[in-house]
Amino acid sequence: MTIRVVLVDDHAVVRSGLRHVLDSAEGIEVVGEAGDSQHAVFEVRAKKPDVILMDVVMPGKSGIETIPDVLKDAPDAKVLILSMQDDPHYVREAFAAGASGYILKEAADTDLVTAVREVAGGGSYVHPTLGARMVSAEAAERKRADADPLSDRERAVLRLLALGHTNQEIAGTLYISVRTAETHRSHIMQKLHLQTRAQLVRYALSQGLLDDDGAGA
Repeated sequence: MTIRVVLVDDHAVVRSGLRHVLDSAEGIEVVGEAGDSQHAVFEVRAKKPDVILMDVVMPGKSGIETIPDVLKDAPDAKVLILSMQDDPHYVREAFAAGASGYILKEAADTDLVTAVREVAGGGSYVHPTLGARMVSAEAAERKRADADPLSDRERAVLRLLALGHTNQEIAGTLYISVRTAETHRSHIMQKLHLQTRAQLVRYALSQGLLDDDGAGA
């Protein structure tokens, strides 16, 4: 049975390269393309693909935020995220949103084909170089969980908030939507039991988040 794929990436040249790789593989056919989240929903609704190969950073909604939208119209489809973002947090967010796989754009053609076949067959796929990073990051997070209730992503948002950045600026810096930035801010205030920006800045200072290198304590 042929695996039907819809490509979602805002760069036409990238889609062209992906189409060439996948159409050249036995048993895989690209049946549609989209350059943003809105058109992705239309293509998925019309083509009912087996696999949706989707970038993270796109105009409007991000690829991760688009996952529930496309799966609503094609619940049997599998989403494989293809991205330059090699932060393990993106991987966890993608899987939490419903993705079945995550592969980096630096991957070899054979790895991409393998990933498509793996998720189409009901399995999951994570780019090999990300696997070790995820294990390491999770161990580090568990180690400091008692001392710091915030995740790495929340700490990044906290630092930018304390430096005076707006939600729009934070969204652009971290490649997330404004809505996601607002949600992170709300969670930070709740977890730390803070009510004002002044309290937030004092906490960031106490944690070393405003040091010149931004590395934190």
